Amino acid sequence: MILLMSPPAWAQSTEDDDDRAVEELWITSTRSVRLLRDEAVHVEALPEEEIEENATVQPGNLTALLSELPGVRIQAAAPGLGGAGLSLRGLPARHTRVLVDGLPLFGTEADSFSLLQRPPLDLGRIEVIKGSASALYGSGALGGVLNLVSRKPGAESVALANMTSQGGQDLVGFLSAEAPSVLAGTVLMSAHHQDRRDLDRDGWAEIAGYRRATVRPRLWWNEGGSVSVFLTAGAVREERQGGAMPAGRLPGGSAFALSTQTRRDDAGAVAQWDLERGGRVALRGALTSTGTDLQFGTQQARSSQSGLWTEATWMGQRSGHDWVLGLAYQRNAFSLAGRPELSYQHPSNAAFAQDEFSPLESLTVAGSLRVDRYREFADPLSHRLSVLWRLPGLQWSLRASVASGFAAPSYQLDEVEASTPGALLLPVGLRLESGKTSSLDLHWADEGWDVNLSAFTASIRDALDVVPAPDLSLRLQNSGGRWRAPGAEALVGYVQGPLHLIGSWTLLAATQSDAQGQSQRVPRLPKHSAELAAILEDAGHGRMGLELSYTGRQWLSADPYRSQGPSYLLVGALAERRFGPVSIFLNIVNLLDVYQARYSPLIRPIPGLGGTPVVDAWAPLQGRTVNLGIRGDL
Repeated sequence: MILLMSPPAWAQSTEDDDDRAVEELWITSTRSVRLLRDEAVHVEALPEEEIEENATVQPGNLTALLSELPGVRIQAAAPGLGGAGLSLRGLPARHTRVLVDGLPLFGTEADSFSLLQRPPLDLGRIEVIKGSASALYGSGALGGVLNLVSRKPGAESVALANMTSQGGQDLVGFLSAEAPSVLAGTVLMSAHHQDRRDLDRDGWAEIAGYRRATVRPRLWWNEGGSVSVFLTAGAVREERQGGAMPAGRLPGGSAFALSTQTRRDDAGAVAQWDLERGGRVALRGALTSTGTDLQFGTQQARSSQSGLWTEATWMGQRSGHDWVLGLAYQRNAFSLAGRPELSYQHPSNAAFAQDEFSPLESLTVAGSLRVDRYREFADPLSHRLSVLWRLPGLQWSLRASVASGFAAPSYQLDEVEASTPGALLLPVGLRLESGKTSSLDLHWADEGWDVNLSAFTASIRDALDVVPAPDLSLRLQNSGGRWRAPGAEALVGYVQGPLHLIGSWTLLAATQSDAQGQSQRVPRLPKHSAELAAILEDAGHGRMGLELSYTGRQWLSADPYRSQGPSYLLVGALAERRFGPVSIFLNIVNLLDVYQARYSPLIRPIPGLGGTPVVDAWAPLQGRTVNLGIRGDL
């Protein structure tokens, strides 16, 4: 279950109905802190109650949680090792900027394992901006922004243990301590294990095995409300193994080792203070480092990626305007051992401005403008204009938005992550990707109903593309065509007492054209997808629910077995029983046991792009999974 746009009428806090009052959500990903219902930018939010409900489905990562949102697709990027990216409204996953508490703690370019290495237990809210947000956050936000907001000190400490029928175990703890002074903190700790599994007994592991440990402490310091400091740090260590099983062989008779070791470290800080004459100054910074040791068949690739991001903003209010002025600097660097010609650094400086005002009581207008400066690229100018119109006396609101954005070249393409960056030839003459997005969103809420209807479109020029080169190598280049992604979304929710119902539908008609204007469907993006969920919940005793998820036909590229992936239906069921501060949960994911190897083989008869031995993932690789666990307040 999810809450989108503003809370429905039944969820508004009123003096006459305190027992039905629900805390209204404050949104921070747009820089101006506003109630969700008052934000001109179309923001979708997943509150803490819904995060808690879904956190038991996959306690070790965010994929199940994020797939609840319409227009959001978790797309496999490295099927041999189980990697995945987050695609928003049909745009490539590399164009989604992932933030944690407003900081790019996954790096300025999140890789395909970032979301898989992040437990959701310490999250208090998830915010999503669909459509270009480069005017807010620069490169990497061409498709939108995902902001993971942590639970604050004073929240209940909790521990969770889980085991699955597919050989997985999760142990996660969130501790919160609030001292009587100005200092408070939280810490998240977790350990995870997954057996390597060959579901169809063809000698190839559909489920990659892994061992992972994470830790994330956070510290808040606040002096009288006028000065505040937030500090955070994180570390992840993971060993992951997929590929051929011990006795497995590829069609040519050879084994294929596939494994990776990941070392991920980050640190971030936010300092804010009020000025004597009004306004507020904020300084933000983040430092990230990721090291990967990849074994891909007989090839070994040791790569490192680092990111530095800093930002200074001055914000205030005057004559009905909420304005923000800022300067930013970011640098993303990549290096590959033994291939110094593939190393790159993309430092950039930026200046931006934002204003939000209401010329009428029923009308709010928000505008953002940003210019970035690179050494090797033309200076891109990004903008975003959003309008909110509330129909007076009615429960209707209308939002419209147009935006432009850009992305600096990177190696985070599905074809590269499915093989190895060592397969790349030296890129020459790469240009910035540029794009435009627009959307129209209609919202209505009354008497337990909450309805959202959206129409949108997006286009990208100079999109990065991977083409085959001699000796199973890959060449990275800007395509001469255009990527287009028009579509529509519908989300309908209903709440009556303990019953929660929600249904969603997404239409995507994404196409990409070449330099000659020849157009084709974007692979692995279904034109139609839909979800229907029902849940019964009693705050004192527990919950039970059922979810149906439909994925329509998908066009497939370079698949030797089929040109189109068939539609499929996923069924999930959950049950949780509370006993005071302790609850026991049982979840069945993919009840019908749908997985890709049931339709066609994963192993290719001959290697594909970059020497990859398997086809792209277009359906679940993991079949029916039963989760049994316990969760308790500490």
